[in-house]
Amino acid sequence: MCYKCGSYLAYDYRPGFNDTCDICGKDLHACLMCRFYTPGAHWDCRETIEELVQDKEKRNHCEFFMVSEKYLEKGETADSKQDDDAKRRFNALFGE
Repeated sequence: MCYKCGSYLAYDYRPGFNDTCDICGKDLHACLMCRFYTPGAHWDCRETIEELVQDKEKRNHCEFFMVSEKYLEKGETADSKQDDDAKRRFNALFGE
């Protein structure tokens, strides 16, 4: 889910450096979306980053970045969504 607008990200989605939210356009590879972002920790990060990232909402090139679980749709992967959609279409075809 985007930290700004709340739109969900697929469970297996890993944003690239330049990815933005499809709904609101906010950067997704940003400190606020990272599982290591911890306000109050050294430079607000649990990893040993070498320099301060001033704007936590802007994209950055941190190699430690991992999307926080709280922003991912639980248990849903892009593949499982496609499988569910295919099953619905198949069942609709045969009236089940």
